[in-house]
Amino acid sequence: MKKLTLILVCFVMFSSFKTNGRHEFFLSVTEIEYKKDSGALQIISRVFIDDFQKVLNQRYGKEISLSHEKETGDVRNSIDKYLSQKLNLMINDEKLKLNYLGKEYDGDQLILYVEVENVPDFKQIEVQNAVLTDLYDDQKNVVHVKMDDQIKSLLLDKDRDKGVINFG
Repeated sequence: MKKLTLILVCFVMFSSFKTNGRHEFFLSVTEIEYKKDSGALQIISRVFIDDFQKVLNQRYGKEISLSHEKETGDVRNSIDKYLSQKLNLMINDEKLKLNYLGKEYDGDQLILYVEVENVPDFKQIEVQNAVLTDLYDDQKNVVHVKMDDQIKSLLLDKDRDKGVINFG
């Protein structure tokens, strides 16, 4: 729990350090929690708004604007498509179907909500998180997976965009 708190505090602190209106580092934090009673994985991912907007525009060649005040372009479909390509989960050698639920803005960060339904009990999960690594070579993606009262973490980047977590 201390590790999770430290990473989240660092993320919030560093998000306010900017040079020329840009942050100096590239980091996302994704939390995945297994809800045994509903058989679902609940996923919350935090990314910087400007980076995410830039990658969506470059990747899909469309003008998308992500903003607290006014969004423009095909935001929902673009986010859904991008996440389905860059965020993947596997249990028992089966790729899980992600269901993008929506988003909200928090300062200079975008909070993305995703769910996977009908997830059986598992002892191992493979996580691939390549979000923003196609835009920034030094992008880091922190992933926390919570099952019961255990939290295990991965630090993923362009060279190592997937990892396996074992429980029990």
